[in-house]
Amino acid sequence: MKSLFILQLQFILIGVLVFLCLFCSGVETLSADRTPPSYGISIQSGLNPDPGATPVEKQANEVSEKGPLRISLMEAILMAIQNNRTLAAEKITPYIQQTYEEQERAKFDPVLGGEFSTEQDDGKKPIQTGAGIENLRSTIYEGTVFLNEFFPSGTDVEIGIYHQSTDSSGYKDLFSSTRLGLFVTQSLLKGYGLDANLVTLRQTRIQTDITRYELRGFVESLVAQVETAYWDYALSQRQIEIVEESLKVAHRQLEETEEMIKIGTMAEAELAALQAEVAIQQQGLINAKSNLESSRLHLLQLLTPSGTVLYDRDVILIHPPTLPNIKMDEIQSHVLVALKMRPEINHARLSLQQKGLEVVRTKNGLLPKMDLFISLGKTGYADSFAGSVSDIGGESYDALIGARIESPFFNRSAKAEHRRSLLQKDQAEKALENLENLVELDVRNAFIEMSRSKEQIAASVATRKFQEEKLRIETEKFRVGRSTNLFVAQAQRDLLASRIGEVQALVNYLKSLTRFYQLEGSLLERRGIQAPGGNNDGS
Repeated sequence: MKSLFILQLQFILIGVLVFLCLFCSGVETLSADRTPPSYGISIQSGLNPDPGATPVEKQANEVSEKGPLRISLMEAILMAIQNNRTLAAEKITPYIQQTYEEQERAKFDPVLGGEFSTEQDDGKKPIQTGAGIENLRSTIYEGTVFLNEFFPSGTDVEIGIYHQSTDSSGYKDLFSSTRLGLFVTQSLLKGYGLDANLVTLRQTRIQTDITRYELRGFVESLVAQVETAYWDYALSQRQIEIVEESLKVAHRQLEETEEMIKIGTMAEAELAALQAEVAIQQQGLINAKSNLESSRLHLLQLLTPSGTVLYDRDVILIHPPTLPNIKMDEIQSHVLVALKMRPEINHARLSLQQKGLEVVRTKNGLLPKMDLFISLGKTGYADSFAGSVSDIGGESYDALIGARIESPFFNRSAKAEHRRSLLQKDQAEKALENLENLVELDVRNAFIEMSRSKEQIAASVATRKFQEEKLRIETEKFRVGRSTNLFVAQAQRDLLASRIGEVQALVNYLKSLTRFYQLEGSLLERRGIQAPGGNNDGS
């Protein structure tokens, strides 16, 4: 009967070991189901003829490090992505956060341990015949090797070999015992199940995804800033060209008037209006040059190209402002894209998921702690270590099963924590709803502004044409003596303002388009840039 029980015990031990191996494999699969994301930034457009270089590196390396900086809009974006120092620092954040994932996963890693000790005891014991007391010297050698692992199910498993050898003057031979044991503790209430034990790991993974969306938002903001700075610089260049052309016309008209005064065909009083006009144009040119210099410095600061004299380099734009041929969809479709793509929205959704996991954790914390523990072992005895190991297959065994339960009175700490998690989740839900409304409002306002600025282009073109006609008529009237230099100068000034306004309207439209795409969350995709947190990122 005892032999049958020992055989059953051996089968139980083997079954438990097989189960643990399969369970360990399942946990490893659970931990490996998350593909490590890439936090790099790449360009999907066909801008990389060199297979040995990344798209960003290839485009940035094409730009000369000396002389004027000749760049297109796309090259400016690529240079900023590669060289911007703040972005370089932001790229590291997801990698830092991922180390916390590894740290949380380490809680389920197996632990191999051991302990070795020796003890010597000099004492006395009564002689068995009762004739007195004799000296007793004992030396005990103990050694333990164990493998312990905590599983996400709430199971703690320890497998170990425990050996003890005793050399005593009270025994003729060395006494050795070796035990192969299995100790399993299973949480039945608090701490039970994957949902309770994987909360922290899942929250940490969500936090890593949040840093990816934060990085995406930063890249989008940087691209929008570069495009805005590029168009501002283009506008400043065009303003100087227009003002210089207008100043040449004013100088020529002043010279013609001076000649007419000399020959007596015009009164000297007509000279003051033209002199004032020339002074006004010169003042405008000074302001335009100052604006150009400020725009150049701002653009260079965003690009931060390599070179010893950063801010002394001139910038030549090879992509002038042109009206793109774009057909916009209905506003509602853009709103839906924004609700899906905006980094802030995805950030808020992930934060809500974190709060939901916190509710799961704190709800489990309300339960009392109840653990089932099982200890199974086989022990061999002999006068040597090898002999005791060989004897493990004998009839000696031990088995223990029990339960332990504990629960604090009132459990106020756990209740307060759970109530707080519920309130924080409710708060996150309301914050997400409010953010969705704000995002829709942003997109609709940006759509209105983009439509307005596009319509202003045609209106500014018409204004410029009318001002040209007005100047032509005023000039003809002046030549036949029906107008004065004052009216001609005013017409020239109006034409100058309308020409600048025409370019300004085009640039405003391009900038509003960039802003609209940024608020929609699609700016990077529309520029062929793949960044963390995008559609194809696997997040």
